[in-house]
Amino acid sequence: MRLPLLMKALALGGVVLGLFIGLGMVTGVVQERQGRLSGAQFDLANTLAAEQTLVGPALHRTCTETWTTEQGEGATRRTLSESREFTLIALPHKLVVDGRAPQESRYRGIFKLNGYTLKAEVNAQWRDLSALQPRAEHAGGTLACGAPVLMVALGDARGIRRAAVRVDGAELAVQPGTLHKSHGRGFHAVLPVRPDDAARAAQPLQAALALELVGTGELAFAPLAEHNEVKLSSSWPHPSFGGRFLPTAREIDERGFSATWQISALATTAPTSFASGARACGAASEENAQAAQEGAPRGCIETFGVSFIDPVNPYVLSDRATKYGLLFIVLTFVAVALVEVMRRLRVHPVQYLLVGSALVVFFLLLVSLSEHLPFAAAYAAAAGACTLLLAYYGAHVLRGWLPGLAFGGGIAALYGALYVLLQMEQGSLVLGSVLLFIVLAAVMVVTRRIDWYALIAQIRDQDAPKKAAETPA
Repeated sequence: MRLPLLMKALALGGVVLGLFIGLGMVTGVVQERQGRLSGAQFDLANTLAAEQTLVGPALHRTCTETWTTEQGEGATRRTLSESREFTLIALPHKLVVDGRAPQESRYRGIFKLNGYTLKAEVNAQWRDLSALQPRAEHAGGTLACGAPVLMVALGDARGIRRAAVRVDGAELAVQPGTLHKSHGRGFHAVLPVRPDDAARAAQPLQAALALELVGTGELAFAPLAEHNEVKLSSSWPHPSFGGRFLPTAREIDERGFSATWQISALATTAPTSFASGARACGAASEENAQAAQEGAPRGCIETFGVSFIDPVNPYVLSDRATKYGLLFIVLTFVAVALVEVMRRLRVHPVQYLLVGSALVVFFLLLVSLSEHLPFAAAYAAAAGACTLLLAYYGAHVLRGWLPGLAFGGGIAALYGALYVLLQMEQGSLVLGSVLLFIVLAAVMVVTRRIDWYALIAQIRDQDAPKKAAETPA
């Protein structure tokens, strides 16, 4: 039975609504798979090591001052002993880090995750150790201090594979933890020198560290010295430099990247923040919560570094693709409707539904295939399969192989335009707007000579005899 024009328009509206719901379900699948990827990344961080932030090296020394006070008068007068504990900190005047962090792929099920192993040589120099000499704040106070400690704080100490420390040419024993209240994760070495001697405190000190560190996702550094220089290279060709400071020089190609940061203490608050007990910026939320409970100062230590991001995230690209799904369906339906009008064909709403369903299935195929194939190959396979199917079906719906091939060619052009849009980050809006304008202009040019009133009247005239024949006498 031929539907009246209004009923057919309502039916097509229902078809579009149903397909829109289908696209929403595909979007839900994309988000669910994205959630599984995030879960795999979290699991890898829990079992291997999380993001790493290198804070140090720095020298600190814990001291205790004890003094006596008199309270009361006459017979009630008594002597009380009081004490305070404080930490002295000496930051280097020059810090040089030379490291290489080759990318290492890790797998959790079907998910490929990015990890790295940092192999770095760290050199720190102190002009003197006068900052580690305690000073009594109370009259008659006595001071007792422990040995100076060289500490290096890390974002996740589980990632330490090797750590060696040499101070003034002598190798020191490396021990776990930092013995620092605010930065407990890392390692330390106890210095044999005693800076209580004024002559020794006036002498410079040089420390050389060899570090091998495993991490995932991001690698950051804190500029604690007066002059900081960090050189970092990696085999990962898609770095994302972040933090408070960008590299002063960098080179990126298909073989990887190399970057150099040079930061002066005049440009950062990191030394002051470290001395006040603040945590590194970007630290885990649980650490920030713990710091708040412990009454740690607000703010954070400024850091800089690089993220080992994957620019071709199939779920991000698939999610972007599904946002164009409704536009795809509308443009395809417009093309079919134009052929239906110009060739005087009758295309049933069920046939529109099947064509739209093939377009929706494309996005589901894209998500599933991109989990096992490179995104470009997955896109080509999904687009090719749907194009061939729609070309074959269109040849029968439009009653001819030539119209079917033309219909398939139009679908292929839409898929090609979508792929270009997905690959563009900055110009996708302008390109999409231009393509829509071209499509609108093409529709207006093709239909410029159609008399829509006469066409609607003709359709009504064609339906009238059919209705009369179906009416019982």
